[in-house]
Amino acid sequence: MTALISLYTNLTNRLAAADWLIPTLARFVFAAVLLVYFLNSGMTKLGDGISGIWSPSAGAYAQIFPRAFEAVGYDSDALSVFHRLVVVAGILAEFVLPTLIVLGLLTRLAALGAIGFIVVQSLTDIYGHAQASALGAWFDRFADAPIMDQRAFWIFVLVVLVIKGAGPLSFDRALQPRTS
Repeated sequence: MTALISLYTNLTNRLAAADWLIPTLARFVFAAVLLVYFLNSGMTKLGDGISGIWSPSAGAYAQIFPRAFEAVGYDSDALSVFHRLVVVAGILAEFVLPTLIVLGLLTRLAALGAIGFIVVQSLTDIYGHAQASALGAWFDRFADAPIMDQRAFWIFVLVVLVIKGAGPLSFDRALQPRTS
């Protein structure tokens, strides 16, 4: 029994010493699960032409400000400058934050921004799109609610990056000054 406990202790100590593993896997999981999701979501909000980011599509307003957009008869010109700025910032966030995370550049800041984005996105889905059925609940027998369950995992991966950083295979590490 002592040999088995010793083997177990040696293996777990090796895993604990592999400090590079957790942040590297967190960035990989983010890229595999969420990168294309965020990029595609950003693409649906772009307006026509090369300046599409600065003149968002009607769908962008419908997704981000559903009730306000409906209240003005789906006329984006009737919305305020504030609405346009928030929509443009949202579009930029959906392209910039995931790209920074995958590259491992300003990872902690980008992950923190992505957490904020997901919280706002979730609140918009619950209150703006009235998807109470998608809310779900924790500690129930169903693990597939798009908001409470799935987004908890998304945020957990990002919290790992906020705490641990990007890991060794990143621009953050390459830009750190070398210590002798």
